[in-house]
Amino acid sequence: MGRWLTSSLQRKLSIVITASMIVPLLALGLFAFLISSRITEQKTKLSGMDTLKQVEANLRYMLQDAETLSIFLIGERDIQQYLSNDEDDVQERVDILGRMTNLAASKKYIANIAIYPERFDASLSTATWYELSNVSYPPAPRGDAVKAWTGVYPVQNYAGIQNVITLVRPIRSIHDYRPIGWLAISLDEKVISKGWAALGVGMGEGRLELIGPTGEILSSMDKSRLGQSLEKIEPEVHTLIQQEGSGTATYGNGDEKRTLLYYPELLTGWTLTGTVPYDQYKSENGYILILTAVAVTLSAAISAGLIWFTVRRVTKPLRILTKHLSRMDPDRPLPLFRSDSDDEIGKLGESYNLLGAHIERLKEEVIRGEVRKKEADLRALQAQINPHFLYNTLSSIHWIALMSEEKRIAEMVEGLSDFLRISLNQGRDYCPVGQEIAHIRHYVRVQSIRFPDKFAVHYIVDPALEQRMMLKLLLQPLVENAMIHGIQPKAGTGTITILIRQEQERMNVLVLDDGVGMELDRLEHVRSSLVSLDEEEHPDSNHHWAEKEPMKQTSQGGYGLGNVNERLLLHYGDEAQLEVDSRVGGGTRISFSIPILEESP
Repeated sequence: MGRWLTSSLQRKLSIVITASMIVPLLALGLFAFLISSRITEQKTKLSGMDTLKQVEANLRYMLQDAETLSIFLIGERDIQQYLSNDEDDVQERVDILGRMTNLAASKKYIANIAIYPERFDASLSTATWYELSNVSYPPAPRGDAVKAWTGVYPVQNYAGIQNVITLVRPIRSIHDYRPIGWLAISLDEKVISKGWAALGVGMGEGRLELIGPTGEILSSMDKSRLGQSLEKIEPEVHTLIQQEGSGTATYGNGDEKRTLLYYPELLTGWTLTGTVPYDQYKSENGYILILTAVAVTLSAAISAGLIWFTVRRVTKPLRILTKHLSRMDPDRPLPLFRSDSDDEIGKLGESYNLLGAHIERLKEEVIRGEVRKKEADLRALQAQINPHFLYNTLSSIHWIALMSEEKRIAEMVEGLSDFLRISLNQGRDYCPVGQEIAHIRHYVRVQSIRFPDKFAVHYIVDPALEQRMMLKLLLQPLVENAMIHGIQPKAGTGTITILIRQEQERMNVLVLDDGVGMELDRLEHVRSSLVSLDEEEHPDSNHHWAEKEPMKQTSQGGYGLGNVNERLLLHYGDEAQLEVDSRVGGGTRISFSIPILEESP
């Protein structure tokens, strides 16, 4: 897998760009899902609170209507007169009961209206409840108490069991404010909770309940919970609704986790609560998750396709360029790269074409340089063949001269023999600087016997350079040139100075004589001949390099300035070219500079 990925720029770019796009897309999808889930939960809570407010408004209407009715009844003149009597008046009781029955029948949520006299044992009730002994009202409010609501309790009539909540209010005489009875108005719990299920709290999965101030469940969609203490069955919920005002909270764990909504009914101190199972959010969130996943997957697939198409178009020229380079043939020019764009890849293609042309030029120059180097080495070898033969012959002459006690002849032959031996150098092209100086000393030894008292040679050589390597046979032609063309035509004794010193990483060589010098035109001719030799290293494209004639020797027994200059250029480059300076009667100065080498290249 790693090799498959790293072997293609197109695959790497596609995967990296796709990954860098998919990661933010997934993060965006996750963020959208979390926000949507939170919005769904907030929406459910807001909807639930609106439902509680609606239920509270309906409940407040019933409670206010019951209290208004109770105030009307306790102040009604006939009821005051009937309860002020010391004995029951049947006719008055029947009339009052008829009016009470009409009032109870006009309001569906009123289950019963009952009046209990204080002075005599008689009761007025609009409902027929059996087993009245099971009905236990709280004691009638005394003293300053104005009213009281009971908890929910069951009664039985012709239709069966009925759960009611009763408002109990004392009846006092309007004349002296003494108790003359008490009034009970019972509300039907079934009517109170009617329609709660249709409100759809929590998408129909929630539950609405009415909780009393002591924690008793007064009304509920689940009738089995009526009358139970919330503090006992759900103490966590009981604690939460003790807080002032309305609000929402979450309680429970796992499958029992629920959202609680609570809203107070200020008229009675009761609290409306709504509970929504937390699992209800999962179904809605699951739908949102599916939509988000589909949207993210579809976007990722489309983006990946577009990225693949774009990257493929971008990398196509690179593939072509790679194919050209992989099929490169050393014997043929690089294939031409064609690009219609001016972007970075188009510029790269142009650079590739320029590189191909440059490589072709370099190949021609390398081939040309190798051929010229071989020619120069061949000429040097040819020049060494005769000295090799002479070296053996001179060695024999040297021994014959010694046997004949011809010391001058023996010394001259020995110097010439050593000169030729160093010239051969076992066929190597490079030698230490010290050996090159020794070669000059032997040459000067031979020439001093031939031309006694004609010249003197001074050597100024940096000792640190004596063991450094240089191309052999560079100094002898320069010294020979100074001796033959500078010193011999001069009257009297001449001086030749050889200076070799180090400057940074290069070795500077100078051969200086105080001979006759050169005329200006002759100097220009020498300089131009050296320059023309350098230009032959880079001939014009209209002249083939192989058409150049071999260089001729400039003097007998040496290679001449031209050959030295050519060898310097071939082995050390353009920076090693000979520099010649001269003036009539002032001598000649020839110098060059080469890199310092630790050993032969």
